[in-house]
Amino acid sequence: MQLRIDTRPTHVAFLEGLNGEGKLAFAGPFLNAEGKPDGSLVVVEAPDLAAAQALSAADPYAKAGLFESVEIRQWNWTFNKPAAS
Repeated sequence: MQLRIDTRPTHVAFLEGLNGEGKLAFAGPFLNAEGKPDGSLVVVEAPDLAAAQALSAADPYAKAGLFESVEIRQWNWTFNKPAAS
């Protein structure tokens, strides 16, 4: 738990950086029945699977070995997608 607490500022800064680069669509924790964080969802804009994998591997939480598992899948945002700027 302490490793997660210690790594959180760099994890958040990493996500803020992706957001500033226009690569982060949205992100946030899953919550268990008690309302405690239990996993997370991060949706990024990437040109291909390799780029998405590289972004995932660069996350400080990933580098610290804090993810039990990672699943990377292509997704077609069909409804309520924000208009391109």
